[in-house]
Amino acid sequence: MSAALWQAIKAELVPFEGRLGMAWRVAAICSLTAMVFMIYQIPLVAIGCYLVLFLIRPNTAESMLMAIGICVLVSLVVVMLFMLTRLAVESPLWIMTIIAVGSFVFLYLGAASKLGPAGSILALVVAFIMTLVGYVPFGEVATRAILYAWLMALTPMGVLLAFLAVVGPSPRRLTRQRLAERLQLIATSLRQTADPSDLETALREGNDFLTKTIIFVKLFSLSPRAELQRIQALQHNSYQLLLACKALTRSSQRDADSAEWLAQRCEAWAAAVLCGEAAEDATVPTLQLPNSAWQRIAYLVEHVVESLPPKEKSPTSGFFLPDARSNPTYQYYALKTTAAAIICYLVYTALQWQDIHTAMITCYVVALGTTGETVHKLTLRIVGCLIGAALGVGSLLLLMPYMTSIGELMLLVFAGTLCAAWVSVGSERISYAGVQIGLAFLLTVLQGFGPDVELSVAMDRILGVLLGNAVMYVMFTRVWPWSTTKAVTQRLQQLLGWWREKAAAQPTWQASQWQDVGEYIVGEVATVREQLVMRHFEPTALRPATQQQQVLLTMPDALEALYLQAAFPQQDITEQQAAELVQALEQLDQQLLDSATDDVGSLAMAKGQE
Repeated sequence: MSAALWQAIKAELVPFEGRLGMAWRVAAICSLTAMVFMIYQIPLVAIGCYLVLFLIRPNTAESMLMAIGICVLVSLVVVMLFMLTRLAVESPLWIMTIIAVGSFVFLYLGAASKLGPAGSILALVVAFIMTLVGYVPFGEVATRAILYAWLMALTPMGVLLAFLAVVGPSPRRLTRQRLAERLQLIATSLRQTADPSDLETALREGNDFLTKTIIFVKLFSLSPRAELQRIQALQHNSYQLLLACKALTRSSQRDADSAEWLAQRCEAWAAAVLCGEAAEDATVPTLQLPNSAWQRIAYLVEHVVESLPPKEKSPTSGFFLPDARSNPTYQYYALKTTAAAIICYLVYTALQWQDIHTAMITCYVVALGTTGETVHKLTLRIVGCLIGAALGVGSLLLLMPYMTSIGELMLLVFAGTLCAAWVSVGSERISYAGVQIGLAFLLTVLQGFGPDVELSVAMDRILGVLLGNAVMYVMFTRVWPWSTTKAVTQRLQQLLGWWREKAAAQPTWQASQWQDVGEYIVGEVATVREQLVMRHFEPTALRPATQQQQVLLTMPDALEALYLQAAFPQQDITEQQAAELVQALEQLDQQLLDSATDDVGSLAMAKGQE
């Protein structure tokens, strides 16, 4: 292992604020879930604990909303499967049909809509229940198998909801803290003492965290109406202030006295927000505002709790993504993942080797959109699987022979999942490894309804995970490979097309019109940057050629600079400047198209010479 790689791993594992708290809560929920499963003898305890690792988020509100959604959706799916069981009993053809159709539909919805990871969970529930029906071809026994599968999904969600409701951080308090931190960051940015990376991180995160906490607070009436209105206005306006601070980093014009007064007002609001109150009124002095970015900051600071909703919704505001119907990659993704799961099911069924059924489960929790993302996730999962298996086998050999009660096993589960959760609550660069460490560890040590030592069962389950990873690698690199380059190019084309159309429809515009859609534009640019990192994990044949790679790498910075110029101009926008914006967008779009065309031609010429 190179020194640089080792340093990167150590940097990912260092403590940060809230990491230990998040990790021990995950471990506690997993150990309590294991206790409930064993006391009431509900099968599939390892998968139940794994669902906690897979779904829980640093945002308490998001975790609880997802748990509630999973409970409702899984219950609806189980009701549907009760009606389909009569067709499936003693009919392998119907079993395969239901697995294929159910997996495809839910995987497609997970990829093409805001259903997200819940789609994979629902597809997994459908497939797993149908495989159980295949092994118990009797009506009453099949019904019992469905009920157990239903309990397997609902029990960990119930434990998660109960635990977070009592011990978890309050969504109301999280909302206050996040808004106060944002206002403090704005204050330090105005004084030019903020770390630029902190500002970039805050812009990249957007309002997603706050949106989910506010939804939860509003849904359960956790705040008075007056405070709720203030935090909703602060959510929108504070992000506009972040954008303006970003624009200021590109300008040398500033007035120290005005900047100090505005920073103090932001700090006053930060202190008031933490207490759930409104900041005291202050007399506004005469401010020297050198450009529109400063004017926008002054206006927002003075009217920070007045609701300023966007005049136009972004393309991603609906349930389905804008290209859900036109983009075939979502169907390809669902087909590839479904095919991989069915292949794994057929393999262990033909071999009569039920203990490697974890191969099929792995297919549903590994898949991502692009080949680079999937291979990156596969790499993390294989490494995590080996680490988790080592922890599990070591526990079986050294600790399990001395355990005689469920309580002792709960302590072991707590310790193992604490290590896994410490990794999984880190950045996306390593989080999937932590989830896989937890899954492999749980599959190894949780084999029945109490302490049990069966190395053969543990090894079979680990082999199943590795088999599922291998099948997914082949499917996503050989069948309809969707490279990161294609995904990034398509995302940029959609953004440029929407932006160009919006700009062309307005011969002149107010800067606030672009500021209102800043979260969408900045979010798309940030997603492009993250996706470009994944190109290193793709096979050489799928990587972009040099020219296209250079264009793609420079495009995010160019778009960000163009957006800040449009949203925070030095002076009032003229019709000529509006036309120049449209022309600049057209040039970027043409540059993107030319680079892709040139690389295709170069590749074809190279193949012809061979």
